[in-house]
Amino acid sequence: MQDGLLRVLVVDDEAPARDEMIYLLGADDRVDVVRASATAEHALSLLADESFDAVFCDIRMPGMDGMELARVLSRFADAPQLVFVTAYDEHAVDAFELQAADYVMKPVRAERVAEAVRRVVRARADGGSAAEDETITVELAGVTRFVRRSQVRFVEAHGDYARLHTAGGHHLVRTPLTVLEERWNEAGFVRIHRSTLVNLAHVDEVHTTDGHMTVLLGTDELPVSRRHMRDLRDRLGQ
Repeated sequence: MQDGLLRVLVVDDEAPARDEMIYLLGADDRVDVVRASATAEHALSLLADESFDAVFCDIRMPGMDGMELARVLSRFADAPQLVFVTAYDEHAVDAFELQAADYVMKPVRAERVAEAVRRVVRARADGGSAAEDETITVELAGVTRFVRRSQVRFVEAHGDYARLHTAGGHHLVRTPLTVLEERWNEAGFVRIHRSTLVNLAHVDEVHTTDGHMTVLLGTDELPVSRRHMRDLRDRLGQ
């Protein structure tokens, strides 16, 4: 990224969707160059010859699909930021595990693409660090909201989903607790129960009575299972 401007590669096998992304990205003042490819294989040939800051990629494509392309890109020494642009939401967990900068649903909206560009700019400025304060997209009553990871006080398992609890409420995301535990471990999140993950930055008190431990986060008191007590004490430096 030179002079704060992005070089972006759009990968989509459908010409109308590809052209729409080219138009929206080209109209963004933070984007300098937009190139495009109809296949993942051609995209890799472009990436071998040119440097890109971000790849805006469809998922379902003939031949190599978007997820396969993303896994190849993750092995690059200076991997571009990934933004998946798709009509399907069932790949969100895989995208999360690949540390995608964003996951944009089709049909795309100008303001949503602008938000994706903002996330790419921030991630590049932070060196793509996994420890940066990542933003999670949540849907509530048809409204897209953005929750920062640092705002999440604790997380509860909800089947294949997870419920994120913040000071302002809670949000259901289609990501298993085990995935969040691995992804957010270095950011201070620790498992205290088979169904609960807490952000240590929000823990106010730890109570131990008759061998039973609980943690207090504001007005929420959460039990700590015996198998997770030692790990919690270690993380708290006790």
